[in-house]
Amino acid sequence: MLLERAVHSYALDLLAHRDFRLVSAPSLVKREALVGTGFLPGHGEEIYELPADELFLAGTAEVALVGLHAGEMLPLRDLPLRYAGISPCFRREVGSAGRDVRGLLRVHQFEKVEQFVICEADEKQSAHWHAELLDTAETVLQSLGLAYEVVECATGDMGLGKFRMNDINTWFPSLERYRETHSCSTLHDWQARRANIRYKDAEGRVRFAHTLNNTAVATPRLLAAILENFQTAEHHVRIPKVLRPYLGDRELL
Repeated sequence: MLLERAVHSYALDLLAHRDFRLVSAPSLVKREALVGTGFLPGHGEEIYELPADELFLAGTAEVALVGLHAGEMLPLRDLPLRYAGISPCFRREVGSAGRDVRGLLRVHQFEKVEQFVICEADEKQSAHWHAELLDTAETVLQSLGLAYEVVECATGDMGLGKFRMNDINTWFPSLERYRETHSCSTLHDWQARRANIRYKDAEGRVRFAHTLNNTAVATPRLLAAILENFQTAEHHVRIPKVLRPYLGDRELL
């Protein structure tokens, strides 16, 4: 618990320093928010539903953050909007199989800090923010001292509406391979059209905004990487230096 809170606190402090607005995002969302982000109707089998309340449990803070501005005409002066949303996340993981479904790598409930950006409908701006979101995730992993690889995803491996996607895979010694810990996506105006998020450009024309998202940290999967990579022969865990201020400057757990 202490290590998990330290990981999230570090990520939130890093994002605050980079001028992201910190948001405690709700996990309970309406159908409209899931439709706006593209998780419905195509991925209903992956989402927990509360029929009596006409609500759903979101698998990422991205859903609530898109919904935050659904139907709005945003002032040009406010763009880009940068959010860091922390929330419990829920996924049914239907169809998952293998030994990792019973451990820390694939769970039904997890905690995540999500980066989310709304910017002008400009490919160069989208590319800039994609690079920024990717850099934040890499900074987190480099600061933690974890080995990782960045993968450029092929079109056929990307989800609905995505223009570009990079996965970041972190090294897990127990598996002797890299596993996904982050996913950075540029969606151009696909989500904004679904959620009706608009702005007026400098010429007064109404445009649909561009949206982007990337994981900052997600636990317990990232915790598993820390535990595996920094376990000592005495069965302690050597705490990465950037996390020690959040744990009373302790070096070991």
